[in-house]
Amino acid sequence: MIDDDKPHEECGVFGVWNVTDSAAITALGLHALQHRGQEATGIVTHDGVRFHSHKGLGLVGDNYGDAKVMAGLPGTRAIGHNRYATTGETVLRNVQPLFAEFEFGGLAVGHNGNLTNAHTLRTALVRRGCLFQSTMDSEVFVHLIAISLYANVIDRLIDAIKQVVGAYSLVALTNEQLIGVRDPLGVRPLVLGRMHGADGNEGWVLASESCGLDIVGADFIRDVEPGEIVVIDARGVQSIKPFAAQNPRFCVFEYIYFARPDSVMEGNSVYEARKRIGAQLAIEAPLAADVIVPVPDSGVPAAMGFAEQSGIAFELGIIRNHYVGRTFIEPTDQIRHLGVRLKHSANRAILAGKRVVLVDDSIVRGTTSQKIVEMVRAAGAKEVHLRVAGPPTTHSCFYGIDTPERGKLLAARNSVEEMAALIGVDSLAFISIAGLYQALGKQERDPKAPAFCDACFTGDYPIALTDHLQPQNAQLNLLAELT
Repeated sequence: MIDDDKPHEECGVFGVWNVTDSAAITALGLHALQHRGQEATGIVTHDGVRFHSHKGLGLVGDNYGDAKVMAGLPGTRAIGHNRYATTGETVLRNVQPLFAEFEFGGLAVGHNGNLTNAHTLRTALVRRGCLFQSTMDSEVFVHLIAISLYANVIDRLIDAIKQVVGAYSLVALTNEQLIGVRDPLGVRPLVLGRMHGADGNEGWVLASESCGLDIVGADFIRDVEPGEIVVIDARGVQSIKPFAAQNPRFCVFEYIYFARPDSVMEGNSVYEARKRIGAQLAIEAPLAADVIVPVPDSGVPAAMGFAEQSGIAFELGIIRNHYVGRTFIEPTDQIRHLGVRLKHSANRAILAGKRVVLVDDSIVRGTTSQKIVEMVRAAGAKEVHLRVAGPPTTHSCFYGIDTPERGKLLAARNSVEEMAALIGVDSLAFISIAGLYQALGKQERDPKAPAFCDACFTGDYPIALTDHLQPQNAQLNLLAELT
């Protein structure tokens, strides 16, 4: 696989209750959330008597285009999951939703995010005698529910989530309930929707993003609140809030890159937010140029905002090939060098002889940025400048985003001037953290209570990194508690 040098979102989750053809609806929802995970996908349904499951590696369309597969997933309730691995290798046993039988019945769980005490919990659980079937942190939830002494599934779930530390959203399916859970700080997203259900009754939908509701014709009701458990059953929707209220820290990178532009998150249009970020970037880092060119596709809205603010023409100077994912050619050194051309082509008619401003959402390792700049110069650009719609990525994410170790992040070991020289641009500028907050409707970033999780830019980690800081002591203490 040719590395596209971007951070990767961890997963997408989707669930439906009281909806005809729940598996087909879930597959459509997962298709809309495909950008959140392309390595594997799974669906679990319940037909009122028993559970049914199908999991597979690859894309949603590759797994659920077969009528026989869909016929094997009957029922009016279902949950689904798209996977991008942040913990655990990509093999079938690591594909979600996970399923287990308990004394209260079956339970399927789909998890988006990362637990920062997963290793600590896993070690304690294994020493207690729990047998893990996967290498994912998600399975910790299942075992904590299994060993809980509470009587019903909701109380067991509350018991479990009070022991985990991290950023997560969950969808779960029992014999009688569809459940949605969001971490106490609301780092990872989850929304609630309503649609025409089975036999004309009211149906309900849970999804990582509102675009998952749109594709199935569901009405957006609201975001699941940070720290909230939403329980959907025959009585309707019930809200449970087992945690004390905290200052929310929604992941700011959802606005910059991860979410689909047509989604609405925390009441904000992602598309409009990205345009405002681009406009703020133009205010902070103006320059004389002939053309504003987005690095497709994620840089497009920001580049539009930059162009509108600066009065410089917006043009598609780079064309993306949408039919290339994993390379179909053996990745030799030569192919790796040419890999960026499999995904991007220079539009020479737009670039030749021009002072070009490239607008991108982020720089991680910088390898792809360097190759794109080389391609634009080879197309005859007179000058090449780079403007980035996020602050420098200086720290790794431990909350479910797949970023390299800090030493491999270009901004962690180089100044902006050094980065410009390495990438090969005439100038380089990032939006400031203050400007990012302003573009997202905040007057400033309050260092004591930031409105977002921005740890990848600031190093301000809002959730304890238990496994990374004190793994041995934490494991011993937890083992004593569990035994």
